[in-house]
Amino acid sequence: MVQLPEARDVAPRLATGAFLLNSGLTKLRADQATAQAVHGMACTAYPFLEKLPAERFTRLLACSEIAVGSALLAPLVPTRLAGLALTGFSSGLVGLYLRLPGMRKPGSLLPTQEGIVLAKDSWMLGIGLGFLSAPCRRSATRRSARHGRRHGCCRR
Repeated sequence: MVQLPEARDVAPRLATGAFLLNSGLTKLRADQATAQAVHGMACTAYPFLEKLPAERFTRLLACSEIAVGSALLAPLVPTRLAGLALTGFSSGLVGLYLRLPGMRKPGSLLPTQEGIVLAKDSWMLGIGLGFLSAPCRRSATRRSARHGRRHGCCRR
């Protein structure tokens, strides 16, 4: 039986999923200058990315955003699984914020005016971690069958 997201998870899934999907679709149409800028910023924080051409990196980033956004928007994807994808993706973005020079006030986690653009990604990390901490839900039939085996009170 397919479990739909709980009501409390619907709004953050829709908001975050739509945001990421839009961002990914926008990056798919990125021109050369935009791809160079996105790649350059990523390479400053994560030097191993210099091996990838800017256009390919930007396309991979766009596809990642589309995949995570789609997982959040698809009600058949379990919330914890979507949360795992969101946590992984947003961890990289928060890492970008923490590693890029000039994004934070000296000796602080507070953003500079330029850093606000990246600091806002911390809300996605918070939502992803919240989804990961959600309790596992099991169907009522499995729960009652397990309860009956353990306690013997449901058997006849």
